[in-house]
Amino acid sequence: MGNNQTAVLVAIGDARQPELTTEHLDELAFLAETAGIIAEKRMVQNLKAPDSRTFIGKGKVEELKSYVFENNITTVVFDDDLSPSQLRNLEKELNPKDREQGVKIYDRSLLILDIFLKRAQTAQARTQVELARNQYLLPRLTRLWTHLERQRGGTGTRGGAGEREIETDRRNIRYRITLLKDELEKIDRQRQTQRKSRSNIVRVALVGYTNAGKSTLMNVLSGSGVLAENKLFATVDATVRKITFGNIPFLLSDTVGFIRKLPHHLIESFKSTLDEVREANILLHVVDVSHPYHDNHIEVVSNTLADIGASQIPVVLVLNKVDLLKAKQTDEPLDLDSMKRYYNEHGFAQVIFVSAETGENMLELKKLLFEEVKKEHLKIFPNFLKDGYEFAPFRTEQV
Repeated sequence: MGNNQTAVLVAIGDARQPELTTEHLDELAFLAETAGIIAEKRMVQNLKAPDSRTFIGKGKVEELKSYVFENNITTVVFDDDLSPSQLRNLEKELNPKDREQGVKIYDRSLLILDIFLKRAQTAQARTQVELARNQYLLPRLTRLWTHLERQRGGTGTRGGAGEREIETDRRNIRYRITLLKDELEKIDRQRQTQRKSRSNIVRVALVGYTNAGKSTLMNVLSGSGVLAENKLFATVDATVRKITFGNIPFLLSDTVGFIRKLPHHLIESFKSTLDEVREANILLHVVDVSHPYHDNHIEVVSNTLADIGASQIPVVLVLNKVDLLKAKQTDEPLDLDSMKRYYNEHGFAQVIFVSAETGENMLELKKLLFEEVKKEHLKIFPNFLKDGYEFAPFRTEQV
């Protein structure tokens, strides 16, 4: 995706919860910005269910089309997934034959997939994302589809050569999907061999909503140089570090951030990466507690963990960015004890407030993590003296 793309963001809203629609569009705008797209306008259509033909209904499509054409908008981004037929109908409306400038149409999943493709660094992550993207695109190919990096020239006619090009694209994508699946199977076998060699060491995985501060926390805990920036999905590749507490070693992994409506194909393709989560002994669930909808983020992450079979793993709830939360609370002091009791009552036995950015409560988190790691370590080596382990400074090495 290039720069200087201007977009209209489109969402189905609920008139009874306008603030929730605003939050969803704020997140969509942040996703678009991460992809290099500038959101110039937002459009909300209040419907109980999406229109089966055009997602937003005929009248709203006309309003969208008028704005796009009058303001030379290059991109339209929908906050939900479009069915193949909805996409085809919207393509016909927004890309008439007599208009030279084309309009790219993204739905939420494709936008996330393109961000992942841009962010992936390792061969494994690139293979996973490309597979998910091709599987998502296959039923959605249209004459005017631009996301396969194909130029528009020659695809603007109905039938004939244009239709034959689509069939050629479909065959190429199916062939590419087969190759990518074979490649991922090889990678999975290699990863399984690596994981067997780690069976006698405690494994801790950082999980959380995207942009919760996992990578910053990883850097503080391990002293590593993991990329940490204020963008969604800054981390796509799993990063693993071996850390030693005194004489207790454990592995700490930073994993991809979760988000609402995470594309199904992406979860499937990222199976081997998510195994870092599934096979962990302890999860550090990192939350941006300063975010107004952080409870919703906790729910999304908990549901995703359940979806991938990781809901039974012990969790430490790390409420990060407490410094920003305190800065927002100007009227009266924060009652952190009450907040902690609330989360205890909602299934989180271990809860701690920290700021990975300022270092607040980081020593307390390290001591808590040490105690949790020690419990798991003694399950693996029960004959070791329980009193032989004391909290000590961390030593870190790359795995």
